[in-house]
Amino acid sequence: MTGAVVYQGDVGKQVLTCPRQIWAAGLGYAKLMGMTSTAVPAQSTPVSEDNRTEAYRADALTPRATLLGIVLAALAGGVVTLLGWFAFKTVSLPSFNTSMVTRALTTVGVVLTLALAGGLCVWWLYDHYKESFTRPRWRSWLTYAATYLSPALLTLAAVGLPLSASRLWLDGVQVDQAFRTQFLTRSVDEMGYADMNYQDMPSFYPIGWFWLGGRLGALMGIPGWEVYQPWALISIAVAGCILVPIWQRLTSSLPVATAIALVTTAITLTIAAEEPYSAVIAMGLPTVAVLSARAFRGSWLATLGVTLYLGISATFYTLFTGAAALTVVSLIALFTALYEHTWRPILRLVIIAVGSIAIALIAWGPYVWSVMHSPVPLQTTAQHYLPEEGTQIPVPFLSLSIVGFLCLMGLIYIVIRLNDAEVRALGISLLGIYLWTVVSMVATLAGTTLLSFRLEVIVVLLFATAGILALAEIRLLGVHRLYPARFSHTTNKQITAVFGIILALAGVFYAQQIPEANEDAIDNAYSDTDGYGERADRFTSDSAHYYLDIHNFIQDQGFTPDETVVLTDEKTFMSYYPYWGFNAFTSHYANPLGEFSTRNEQIETWANDSWDMQPEEFRKALDSAPWRSPDVMMFRGDLENKDDGFKLHLAEDIYPNQPNIRYRAVFFNADVFDKGWKLQQTGPFVTAVRTK
Repeated sequence: MTGAVVYQGDVGKQVLTCPRQIWAAGLGYAKLMGMTSTAVPAQSTPVSEDNRTEAYRADALTPRATLLGIVLAALAGGVVTLLGWFAFKTVSLPSFNTSMVTRALTTVGVVLTLALAGGLCVWWLYDHYKESFTRPRWRSWLTYAATYLSPALLTLAAVGLPLSASRLWLDGVQVDQAFRTQFLTRSVDEMGYADMNYQDMPSFYPIGWFWLGGRLGALMGIPGWEVYQPWALISIAVAGCILVPIWQRLTSSLPVATAIALVTTAITLTIAAEEPYSAVIAMGLPTVAVLSARAFRGSWLATLGVTLYLGISATFYTLFTGAAALTVVSLIALFTALYEHTWRPILRLVIIAVGSIAIALIAWGPYVWSVMHSPVPLQTTAQHYLPEEGTQIPVPFLSLSIVGFLCLMGLIYIVIRLNDAEVRALGISLLGIYLWTVVSMVATLAGTTLLSFRLEVIVVLLFATAGILALAEIRLLGVHRLYPARFSHTTNKQITAVFGIILALAGVFYAQQIPEANEDAIDNAYSDTDGYGERADRFTSDSAHYYLDIHNFIQDQGFTPDETVVLTDEKTFMSYYPYWGFNAFTSHYANPLGEFSTRNEQIETWANDSWDMQPEEFRKALDSAPWRSPDVMMFRGDLENKDDGFKLHLAEDIYPNQPNIRYRAVFFNADVFDKGWKLQQTGPFVTAVRTK
């Protein structure tokens, strides 16, 4: 920060020139040694310039301690979340959509989590009002454990508990969740780079989150659709937990780091929890903005952190990777180079790009290789989606809510502290995201979008993070300008207590509404039929409860899912069983190498021509296609009334219309399945399986 801040305290008058020193100053004068603090006597004379930084870094972590903290927070957060999930499954709670009991218990869990973390943080701050103190080892361990694990406990309380009586994740298997569930089901069955739908094709969708979830499902011995819930909880919880040691390193304050991690987790659970593999990437973007500022000013550790983030995010979710690389990291590098009149930030940017691309190729290498050697043109419509949110600029700081207040404080803080490189980095990141949003709207003229509506969570997280830092600075430079000269130690402690209580209650107020914000998604998790043919709310299941009988019928004919190609429009069937699909269900999730439109045309041709064909001719037509023909066809129809044929729906992209998909029916002549096929009526479905 260019303008220095004078802080008058028990250690004498000091000039603080960066946010880390400012934040640490108000949190105490002890130097953390491992998990305990040594007694630090009050001083009446100024500390020398050489010792100033060290004297104020109460909760500072060394690079080694930071890395150790990240590893321990990740492992402990994951284990605690998994054990909590198991514990929830051992109790019999009523479904969320039919009872208020689960809501009440959720609120209790949220209150206990925030009260524990908040109370220990306030106690931690109280120590620094003493002229000398020695923090007991047991309380240091307890405070670190509670604060480092608090995001995991919040995730369990706010989302895990409401979903405890269901086996499905948020939104059940509605719309996009059907494809995500299909991919996770595939990942449990296939350990390699397999596409979620097409056989013998590398995945176009990033495999990182799904591959890891697949390994968890294989280890636990449960199918992919069922491991979705615990893996989503674990991944969000772990992402929140590792933010605590990272932000403690960045701010030298354990309470501030805990506040940022908890606010980040709460916002993510409210806005983006239904897509956990992108949520965990969004949670780290404010951190990367600050790390980028440090990286481009000379820190190799920060450079490594940014490189790892971009590389790993590319294996999880490409949209956020592109936004982070182009509108956050690159812009910060450019502004830093111009501001400091040096080319070194650009060199660091090149190093980051090379390193992150090398990591990304672990997941993307097979697909890129296949694209380079593909004899057919790519077909993709992944960006053909423009909901109402994508037509508006997100302005969370005008929302009349706790998060709106935080965002407003963050906006003010960024404007006031623009001379500080790290705060400026947050502002540059927001500028870049807003630029992406505007360009996405302009791109509609070219018949596409940049899916800017998904970046709203990043905007909110950046503003809210700045808001937490603003409140920390208000505590140091607002009220604290008056003490200790004018306020007694008792008053100082009371001010800190009031500050902590208000923040804790505000957090409770917001966090207890997370289930309400996700109410529709939770209701879908209870009302959708799962892979065992059951609804979690115990109401009558829909037609999906016939899937198990169909699956058994296919296997009885000698076919196994990992060797069988199925033609069907029942996308949830493929979510629960790892069969290969002849075609994807919509072009938006289809692999560009899969020739979605061409396959759709082929299916329609088969259907239309079937009415003029004999069974032998039909089988030859199927086998003459350039792709492996279906072994199984699953229709809607009636074996007792074949005159209308067997119905199948095809999906068409009709962007720029909204909704952007139109379904139309095609009908196959039932007579062409009289020979060479084994037929079974299962509820409304007719399943045709080739005879071997």
